Amino acid sequence: MKTANLAIVFTDIKGFTERTSRQTLEENQRLLQVHNALLAPLFKAFGGRIIKSIGDAFLVTFESPTQAVLSGIAIQDRLWHHNRNTPEEEQLHVRVAINVGEVRLEANDVFGEPVNIAARVEGLAEAGEVYFTEAVYLAMNKAEVPSKEVGAFELKGIPGKIRVFHVPRAPYRVEAPSAAAIAVAPGTETMPPFGNLALSRVPESSLGPPVDLSALGQRAAAGASVLGQRAAAGASVLGQRAAAGASALGQQARSAGGSLFSRLKEGLPPDLGARVLTRVRERRRVVVGLGLAVMVAGVAVVAFSGGAAMRAIQAVEDAPDGERHQRAREARALIQQEKDPGRNQYLQGRLAEATGNTGSALDHYARAVKADNGDAEDRIIDLLEHPKCGVRVAAVATVARLKLESAVGELEDLAEDGGPDDESGDGMLSFMKCNSKKVADDALKKFKD
Repeated sequence: MKTANLAIVFTDIKGFTERTSRQTLEENQRLLQVHNALLAPLFKAFGGRIIKSIGDAFLVTFESPTQAVLSGIAIQDRLWHHNRNTPEEEQLHVRVAINVGEVRLEANDVFGEPVNIAARVEGLAEAGEVYFTEAVYLAMNKAEVPSKEVGAFELKGIPGKIRVFHVPRAPYRVEAPSAAAIAVAPGTETMPPFGNLALSRVPESSLGPPVDLSALGQRAAAGASVLGQRAAAGASVLGQRAAAGASALGQQARSAGGSLFSRLKEGLPPDLGARVLTRVRERRRVVVGLGLAVMVAGVAVVAFSGGAAMRAIQAVEDAPDGERHQRAREARALIQQEKDPGRNQYLQGRLAEATGNTGSALDHYARAVKADNGDAEDRIIDLLEHPKCGVRVAAVATVARLKLESAVGELEDLAEDGGPDDESGDGMLSFMKCNSKKVADDALKKFKD
């Protein structure tokens, strides 16, 4: 097992889940393109390594805590410049949270308590701010980064209280390494929040041209249209054959699995039978005696994941920021070839999820479930464990609307344990707190009524 001492940076867009629910897929794609085009160059300019980009969220690692904080400051100033020339409904307001510690490195990902703490601190951070832990404060170069303590907080799943700091707004009057005294001059709103302290260190050539939302969307759509048509024409026959083969094999697997589940249920007490079946459908635990059922489910998953459309969707997930929109157009062209209604809706949901529109994805999954697509049902249940509270709540609502008995076990887990960002809201002073634990508990009560 390989470990390293790294600074962990989390960012996300304020109100993203609610925003995507009232925008079209194309609008959401353009929003994420602009977001990525603004942030990604700054991470790289300060030596950051982007580990994940999931929808509106970045997970980035830095070898230097100072550089990590400077990148966050540069991001907020660059977004300030961008928002000044952008209509209010298209503006971007981002939270930045940073922690440092020893993490495990596995398959291009990072794990460990430092990552969990950074995620919890992100739940505390307000839009437009750069929050970081005491560990970062002690390790960074305080002569380069002004700081001020926010307070000590109890974070879910973390023993003891964690002291949290933030970078105060410019102009600065640093009297000591702690930057205890901060002078705020009248008319500060006419300058970037952090006075270009870090942004001024980044060459303009590293940032590229100013990012315009509408122009970027039009260029991407125009370029992707031709590429998507070519991809659709070249892959049509292959896509139809792959989808047809996967559909037939999947139906056979579900049929055999359903028959096996029924026989197992008949041989068990009613309550126990329901619980066993729930756990199998969730694919969360290995139940003794159900090895064959798990194998059948695995065959179905392999068959479905091998289609041309699914491979195209996976390419969207893996694509660099600048290519994601084009990849999505290619995938959409292949999905249009799928004639089975349930499978078609499931694939549309996976594509929406790959482009960061989870709300739209759940709508597609719900339609797929109504068309008897088992993969969509499993995916809805998977989203009950999503790291973002808003997504979990939307998944609970979908489960309740469809009356998915197979999700009861997962609902019970969520109602008992909650999620990592429950009660975080959009900021420390927000009165609209997200609580997936309570929502799951309410849904369970309706199941029992």
